[in-house]
Parts: sequence; structure tokens; C-alpha cells
Amino acid sequence: MRTKITAAITAIGAYVPEDRLTNADLEKMVDTNDEWIQSRTGIKERRILKGEGLATSDMVVPAVKQVCEKRGISPEDIDCVIVATVTPDMMFPSTANLVCHKVGAKHAFGFDLLAACSGFLYALTTGASLIESGRYRRVVVCGADKMSSIIDYTDRTTCILFGDGAGAVLLEPNIEGYGVLDSILKSDGSGGKYLNMKAGGSLHPASIETVTNKEHFAYQEGQAVFKFAVVGMADVSYELMQRNNLTADDIAWLVPHQANKRIIDATARRMGLDDSKVMMNIEKYGNTTAATIPLCLWDYRKEINKGDNLVLAAFGGGFTWGATLVKWAM
Repeated sequence: MRTKITAAITAIGAYVPEDRLTNADLEKMVDTNDEWIQSRTGIKERRILKGEGLATSDMVVPAVKQVCEKRGISPEDIDCVIVATVTPDMMFPSTANLVCHKVGAKHAFGFDLLAACSGFLYALTTGASLIESGRYRRVVVCGADKMSSIIDYTDRTTCILFGDGAGAVLLEPNIEGYGVLDSILKSDGSGGKYLNMKAGGSLHPASIETVTNKEHFAYQEGQAVFKFAVVGMADVSYELMQRNNLTADDIAWLVPHQANKRIIDATARRMGLDDSKVMMNIEKYGNTTAATIPLCLWDYRKEINKGDNLVLAAFGGGFTWGATLVKWAM
């Protein structure tokens, strides 16, 4: 009988820019205040990537290098790099392609995956499938976004939410039952009208009009997105637990997408988890889109034990959402 191969997370890396954008800074830019932002989102500050010619790949590269150092491997040992992002360096070549070149992953193929804030979960499930197939041994999955590049800092509904950052994990084959055990991923394109970037694609190519109309910035109808996210992220996380016959006692950590503290709290309640089992760093980084979940894993890495059951959960624009069950291997 063939031994079942699972994809275990064997190393993790992350990068956040040094520059901070605090709520006090935003008070000088738009009509808002620290108390209002914190009470509704839980965010105190976010990191912003500043500097001429710096892009998403420049945050992914140090995260990938860190992964290699932690695992004691060379970039040339990597088989594949997947970058989940909505802010690629350019439309093509892919950011993953550029990252492979910059880190010296000469034997890897790479591609980008776009699923907004659920991107890391989609990419993790995809990367796990490559490992499970038996054809690849080392797949690096990254979540990274330079959201400051698509945010209108005169729009107080969006500029308070987003920050920049990157995280990466290494997936390797495991036959002891550790790693990515299950995923439930969903999408509903009817939600696209509530959270999107209107221009820059084939539907509305860049023009003087699209730039003048500020259509190259993220657009969000907050209330509609909040209502969908609260239900979607909570329900799919509970469904994942039910499908795997798990109770709240079996879950060591909920690793939620860091979009809004109220959405995270609702998900934890639905799963029957108290706050001590919920990873939260939204106050430091804001919503870094595809990077939030790997950044949580990085921040809490010393508090996760081998064999812990983790539920990773996200909700993103489009709409996309999902939950993934991971048994920690490190």
C-alpha cells in the first residue's frame, strides 16, 4: 500500500518594512481619529514600503531567503515558488518569476496566484497538491502585498485598513501525518462589485480617464463586505472542524486573516474558541492582504508546538474565502 504523502510546513520566513504609518499620522491626512479606527478595526499602525523602485518582490525575497536559512537549504534546492498577491511588481512577468531570479532559485518554476485576502490559503492548498503528487519535494508558498501602491490616501474608508508585508513557508513531503490535512475553499464572483480595483485589466485598460477617476485604487463598500465576511469566514471554519470531527478542544490555534477584529472575534465564537487560541497582530500591521496569515504564523512561531492543530481562515475580495487545517510539523 502506498504511504500517504502530506505537505508539511518545515520553515517559515517573513518581512515587514521599517516605516510605520500610525493612526496619529492618518489623523493629519483624512477626517478620522485613533479611537474610531481602533474601536472598529483593532488597528494601531501599519508598515509601508518606501523607496524608489521597491516592489512586492523586494519583500518576498528576504522572506524566502529566511526560509532557506532556517531550513539549511540553498535556493537552488527549491522546486517551485508560488506568490499569492494582488499587487504584483508588474502584470508580467510574474512576481514569483522575479523572486526566483533574485534569490537564485535556478531550478524552480514560479507563478503568481490572485485570490485577494484568501490568496495565501489558495496558494498553500495548491502548493500542498504539488507535494502530495510526489513530483516535487520543496515548494515555497508566499503571501505578499504592497497595498500602499493601490490605496488612495484621501479615502478614509480604505486608507486606515491596509499595510505592506510578506510571509513565506516551505512545504516538504511528510509521511507521519503532519502538514496540510484539509481545505475548504470557496468563491462567489457576485461579490466583485463590493471590493475591487476597477481599472488596469482588460475590461478597463489604463487611460487618462481611469487615472483621473482614481480607478486604479482599491474600492470597497465596507458594510456589504463586513456582512459577507463575518458569515463566510466563520461558517467555513466551523464546516472544516465538523468535516474533520474536531471540537474546540482539538484546535490549538485559529490563524485568521487580519482584516478586522470584529470579524476575527465572530469566527472564534462560531468555532467555540476563546481569545487565548486566536492569533492576532492586526494592531501592528493592519490588513496586509495575502500576507496576514503567514505573518501571524511568523509572529507566533515560538508559541506553536509540534502536533498542534491550526485552522487558517480567510475572506477576500471577489468574493473568495476558505479555511485550511494544518497539523504543525516543527
